[in-house]
Amino acid sequence: MNFVLVLEQTLNGLQLGVMLFLMAAGLTLVFGIMNLVNLAHGSLYMVGAYLATYFYQATGSYPLGVLLGLAGTLVVGIAVEVLALRTLYEREHLDQVLATFGLILFFNELMAILWGRAAIYTTLPDYLSGHVELFAGLRYPLYRLVIIAVGLAVAGLLWFVVARTRLGMLIRAGASNRAMVAALGVNVRLLYTLVFGFGAALAGLAGLMSGPIHVVQPGMGELILIEVFVVIVIGGIGSIRGALAGALIVGMADTLGRAFVRPMLATVLSTTAADTAGPALSSMLIYLLMAIVLALKPQGLFPARS
Repeated sequence: MNFVLVLEQTLNGLQLGVMLFLMAAGLTLVFGIMNLVNLAHGSLYMVGAYLATYFYQATGSYPLGVLLGLAGTLVVGIAVEVLALRTLYEREHLDQVLATFGLILFFNELMAILWGRAAIYTTLPDYLSGHVELFAGLRYPLYRLVIIAVGLAVAGLLWFVVARTRLGMLIRAGASNRAMVAALGVNVRLLYTLVFGFGAALAGLAGLMSGPIHVVQPGMGELILIEVFVVIVIGGIGSIRGALAGALIVGMADTLGRAFVRPMLATVLSTTAADTAGPALSSMLIYLLMAIVLALKPQGLFPARS
């Protein structure tokens, strides 16, 4: 097996993993603290991609487009929490699923009304395009390296906020005992709004970074949301450490599986059988992995501490 190809696909898996982490971190915080099942989290990913693309095209500056897109997603997330989700915290999970599914339909149609249903392709500025030669024989896209660096930096910042700051202390306390936190004089409603807005911003960051790699179109958030739920189940619901571990595991498994399962099957099966079974098995790989983790550790690899 070609070592350079393996390393390249490993970097691709790392890049996918940090993108999934940005999504999973916000979603697991919202569920762990607010006990809210938010199916519309993928819609915030889509909003971030659309807003960043729009502001980039309007201003001609990619950094400014990113900042405005991130700020816009934060505002949208806070508005969604205040206007639509506050009444759902004490409701059953089925009510939350139905309400947030309605938000998915709303945002998909809103994006289609504002920007049309056709896919939008984003071009990178010259200083982010091109490749970097990591060593002889391996040239890797610069933008993907930037995504990896940003994702790991955000992971470190998120750990610092949750573990070392007063806000993080309140977040951890709210996840353990919301009633006691409220009794101590903490504005739990404001804390929920901040957590949800922060989670929305993380989803928007993932979306705006994915725009130049994939296409920006209505419904783009639903596909990645399925993988994000797999990440949370594998890592452990409500755990930031679990979200990071699960995201990296899923990113690596999905990327390496799609690249190498079919060639490996071809060594023991006929070409026709490998062509048929390879793509199907690689698509199933992360779900098989989730089933194995649930069988061995039903709470996930790194469940949140009680």
